[in-house]
Amino acid sequence: MSSSSEPSAGQSDASASSHAPVKVVDPKVAAAQSRHWQANMRLTLGLLLVWAAVSLGCGVLLADVLNDYTFLGFPLGFWFAQQGAIITFVLLILIYALALARFDRRLKAELQQIAAQENAS
Repeated sequence: MSSSSEPSAGQSDASASSHAPVKVVDPKVAAAQSRHWQANMRLTLGLLLVWAAVSLGCGVLLADVLNDYTFLGFPLGFWFAQQGAIITFVLLILIYALALARFDRRLKAELQQIAAQENAS
């Protein structure tokens, strides 16, 4: 058995954790970050739903119904399964990137406004 004063694996060292720096987050900053994260999650969920509807719905579940129509000379259900889902997926990536850039700009502006208010007071 070791007589070392160091904690063994799996044990916490209370004295070491008491010296760790405590990060205090301004409630306004936390609220801004929370809004940013919630907007990101809503966007992600919406885009995933669109992706599922197009790839699974149009490409598989509704293929027989959509095959009554043609697009560029191909049955529409076949087209969605082979091309439409991929094109939709790429467009959803583009939409996500553009929207997230806008969300990030909005968060940056809000954080700068909070910092300016704190510096003014």
